[in-house]
Amino acid sequence: SVHMVRVKICGITNENDASSAAGLGADALGFIFYKGSKRYIDPKEAGRIISSLPPFVSAVGVFVNQSIEEIKEYARLSGIDTVQLHGDETPVFCEEVPYKMIKAVRVKDAVNIAEVELYPVRAILFDKHSDEMYGGTGSRFDWGVLKGLEISKKIILSGGLTPENVSQAVRLVRPYGVDVSTGVEDAPGKKNHEKMRKFIEAVKDGV
Repeated sequence: SVHMVRVKICGITNENDASSAAGLGADALGFIFYKGSKRYIDPKEAGRIISSLPPFVSAVGVFVNQSIEEIKEYARLSGIDTVQLHGDETPVFCEEVPYKMIKAVRVKDAVNIAEVELYPVRAILFDKHSDEMYGGTGSRFDWGVLKGLEISKKIILSGGLTPENVSQAVRLVRPYGVDVSTGVEDAPGKKNHEKMRKFIEAVKDGV
């Protein structure tokens, strides 16, 4: 059965890229509120962009090992509707977060299903494991480890996706959604609109 795979464009830093992504059919935009990222955006600036988005486009705030207080403050200032936790947050920590949530899990060579199921979240985003960086590495893992994975959460596939490889990845994994940042950029935080168009078309047409 064919299902529509959702597309999240992450690392949005400016209004031009945001409106282009939304116009091209992105289902969600990601705003990085982790200061260690090259794609960090101030929450008030993100709020300005988010307030101009069409109503059915979701706005996701990405956090890495930040406090509940900081998450709430950034959410309030920016108007995001979903929180993505991309660090080493525990299931117990997630219980404290009063928003729709995505938990990122970094994949080395297998998925610990029991661990994943402990998270009280709607979706798990699988990204490539990197010892030195949290997310945004732009490199891929072996997607085969997610093939036929039986978990109760929605699966979002991330890490090294490009307009050229995303339809293959979607056919293999059959995820709820895909997440891309580096693969549609000219430089960190500066999106290439033609690459975004090709990426979204590959996902929406290639299933």
